[in-house]
This record gives sequence, structure tokens and C-alpha cells, in this order.
Amino acid sequence: MSKKRMVVLVAFLFVVSLIAVACGSDDKGSSDNSSKQASANQNPSDSASSSASEPVKEVTLKVGAAAVPHAEILEFIKPKLKAEGINLEIEVLDDEGQLNPALQEKQIDANYFQHVPYLDSVKDEKGYNFAVTAKVHVEPIGFYSSKLKSKDEIQEGATIGIPNNPSNEYRALVLLQQQGLIKLKDGLTTYEATPKDIIDNPKKLKFVEADSATLPRSLPDLDGAIINTNLVLEAKIDPQSALFREDANSPYANVIVVRSGDENRDEIKKLDDALTTPEVKKFIEEKYGVAVVPAF
Repeated sequence: MSKKRMVVLVAFLFVVSLIAVACGSDDKGSSDNSSKQASANQNPSDSASSSASEPVKEVTLKVGAAAVPHAEILEFIKPKLKAEGINLEIEVLDDEGQLNPALQEKQIDANYFQHVPYLDSVKDEKGYNFAVTAKVHVEPIGFYSSKLKSKDEIQEGATIGIPNNPSNEYRALVLLQQQGLIKLKDGLTTYEATPKDIIDNPKKLKFVEADSATLPRSLPDLDGAIINTNLVLEAKIDPQSALFREDANSPYANVIVVRSGDENRDEIKKLDDALTTPEVKKFIEEKYGVAVVPAF
């Protein structure tokens, strides 16, 4: 091989080696960059995956309620609250009158059984410092009878059962007044009244003031009684059988009640939100018909 060709070959090999070194460097840089990018991309994913795998911290919320429809409505929303980290415990007491004391004594976090006029009628006497957080439904009270088929069959001197707690007694008497059966004196503004406040009773109706819960089983001994719908449902009486009832404009919406200061608790807000959804409205309308009317 000539000297000239040898020089050319050496120069060629030198250039080739430089190109190889440059390419190797680029590959390494590209590899390093890819590794860094992969690492950068992987970290948020790993973090999200780690976060997603962490169990949601669960909070227990105890709500005292009447059996029907209150506890049934609460049962309906339990899965929704569970998904939001709230374990809803429903406390049903045989004596609904103990639900406010239970709330006062912090045995429960909220109760769901009463309307505002009832709460107003007892809170001052009992010293309750409560707050109302949501209106859920109205249970239109109605006049029921195992003897009569229509309002026109109510005879002179008929015996009518009415609740003996102040707000519901007033409510029952107002319903009778709306039906033209009695007239109450003017100026009754505190949701309280008794038969002594009747100023006109053309049929000379007689009234039996009794504990609300006893009225369904007292029907055979009465010509009729005005009964709260939840008690009608519990007694398996067809709410459609009422001779007459309140209309949907009743101010007696059943509400969620908590201790004052607790209305801003996150779990209470979630409870209120869960109880006032279109799904709950549909559930109430389909399950209870005229007996229970959504108030939201």
C-alpha cells in the first residue's frame, strides 16, 4: 500500500471513530433524558396511586330518628354517605320524645323526627340550644276513622281524637277549622291551642286529647281521629283512607336538628346534601305517595 493511501485510510478511520463517539454520547444523553423524563412522569403517578390506595378516613355520625319514614329515608342514603367517608348510625327510639334529650346529652349528633313548630313549643321549657339545618319532608296529618266513610257522616256529638302535644294539637284543630267543623279564636300565633280555644262548635264535637302514638289503636273507640302520617304508616293504615288531610302547603316540614354550633360540621353538611337530592325526592314519592311529601 502506498504511503498516500495509508494516510487517507488513517484519516478515514479517525473520522469514523469521532462519529461513533459522538453518537454514543448522544445516545447516552438521550437515554439519560428519557430516564429522567420517565422518572418525572412516574412520580406523580406513583404518588396518585399511593394516595388512591390510602383508605378514606371514616367518621361515624349518629342520627336519632322516628321509625317511619325517617329511618327508612336515612337507610336509603347510607351508601352515598359511606362513599364519602361517613358511617351513618341510625338510632330509633321507642319513645320519640327522648330524641331531643338524647341530642342535648350528646348521645347522638342529630335527630330527624320533628317539625319546627314542635321544636319551638318545647325548646324554651327544656332549655334546648338547637339549630335546624335542613327541611326534608312533610307528613300531611289526616282524619281517619274505622266507622265513617266521609266527612259528611260526622254526626253531632261525635268523639274525635286529637294529639295532646301542643304543636300537633293546634295543627289538628286548624285542620278541623279548615274543614268548617269548628272555629278557633283569633290571635293564636304560637302554634298552640286546645279545645278551650274553640269559639264555635256547631256539631258539638267532643275531643279526646291523647298521646299521638295511641291514636291509631284507639280508632275503634272513637268516631275518628287526627293522626300523624308516620304513625299511620307504622300502624299499617292506608294513608289514602284519610277522610281529609292537610295540603302540601303545610308549614310542618320534618327537619334535621343539631346542637347549635354543629351546623357547620362537614359531616352534617354532607348529611343535609344527601337528604335533599333528586334521588331522595324520587324515593319518597315512589315509596310513600300522598303520605309523605318532599319539602325541598
